[in-house]
Amino acid sequence: MQVKKLNKWVVIGAILFFMGTLFPYAYGAVDSSLKKLRQLVDVLEFVKENYVEPTDTDQLVSGAIKGVVHELDDFSSYLEPKDYKELKNDTKGEFGGLGMRLQKVDDFITVMSPMPDTPAFKAGVMPQDRILFVDDKDLTDMPLEDAVSLMRGKVGSKVKLTLSRKDKDGNYQKLPDITLKRATIVPEVVYHRMLPDQVGYIYLVDFSGHSTQEVQKALEDLQKQGMKSLVLDLRFNPGGLLTGAVDIAKLFLPDGEMIVYTQGRKEEYYQEYKTSGTPLYPDLPMAVLINQGSASASEIVSGALQDNHRAIIVGQRSFGKASVQQVMPLSGGAGLRLTIAKYYTPSGRLIQRNYRDKSKAEEGGIFPDVEVYFTPEEESKVFMQYNDIVYTPGKKPKLPQFKVKDPVLDQAVEILTGKITLEEAKAKAEKAAAERKAKKNEKTNKKTENKSAK
Repeated sequence: MQVKKLNKWVVIGAILFFMGTLFPYAYGAVDSSLKKLRQLVDVLEFVKENYVEPTDTDQLVSGAIKGVVHELDDFSSYLEPKDYKELKNDTKGEFGGLGMRLQKVDDFITVMSPMPDTPAFKAGVMPQDRILFVDDKDLTDMPLEDAVSLMRGKVGSKVKLTLSRKDKDGNYQKLPDITLKRATIVPEVVYHRMLPDQVGYIYLVDFSGHSTQEVQKALEDLQKQGMKSLVLDLRFNPGGLLTGAVDIAKLFLPDGEMIVYTQGRKEEYYQEYKTSGTPLYPDLPMAVLINQGSASASEIVSGALQDNHRAIIVGQRSFGKASVQQVMPLSGGAGLRLTIAKYYTPSGRLIQRNYRDKSKAEEGGIFPDVEVYFTPEEESKVFMQYNDIVYTPGKKPKLPQFKVKDPVLDQAVEILTGKITLEEAKAKAEKAAAERKAKKNEKTNKKTENKSAK
């Protein structure tokens, strides 16, 4: 009996320590919360003593902590020792895997974009594909870190994936299983070319440690070719380093302009990021392309350029992922990733979207100045076309052969070259949106009528 009581108070002590360490103001509410904490401990103890099979106390407590953190948002998480170790390894910028940038969307492990010249890209994995199973292991309700861990392994080893993809009606359909061979992933980040009418084009894959330098090289090359305006393509760019976003924004914005700021519950989590020094390209006419795959650092750059009236934003609403996570080491080699603040554009717009609360559907993300809509299938074809020619180490860049029409890029070029005014482009976009809405309503009404007839 003494052992049981000791175990109970050890667990209570661990939970109180956990709360006190992470939430300094929790101690003031300990009395009012003690009943709930005792309830949790009672459940843990009852499970340990009565479950049909022997249980591990450490695993039960870890599961309880995961449950607590899962209630917060999709980006806070409890990291098992192996996951915490892998997270630290990720900062090296090179890893063994399949080459996909992933995010959890609507509780599904979702592909933001496959990286050029990687196993996933070569196998035809598309943006917005959902990963349902890895080696027949169900990913339902699995934390993103755990799913990523399943896909990583020894270079050269194989892994089976079960995916689902949107059909023409926007419904997800299961695809035949694919088997990929893991490889060392070293992503390339920049591709550039000159478009007609002396419009420079830069496609930025992500914001890595050397993205700013590569963008600068691309700009210098385009300038030598007579560039008079620029398209910065951030579609399907899931972000990366904050410093990369800030440094790229500094290339185009005057000294002293706000780029982005963070704000949380604590005063010390408020931080401003402003430009400093003379920009290299202060007057170059610009358009930035975004879509639902543009996240994090991509949204910081596009939001900063938009709010400072430095560039027009063309495409579709961005993903809405811009929160600050702090990683705290825990005992036993585990870790905790906790959201402590959120990013805001210079005008005070919240970038982070709340996918769990449908009443806040209109909050977050970057809304384009000119919306250009086309189907996910058409957009995926454009994406694969661009990524197929991205330069990869040791290979000669392929000559551009663009056969798939890109209405987003075309619209941006028309505005930059004066073939259409910004006001005309906006009016055209609003008309197209109204027509789509009318067609959708008509389709919904027909379905309702058919159901009623039956």
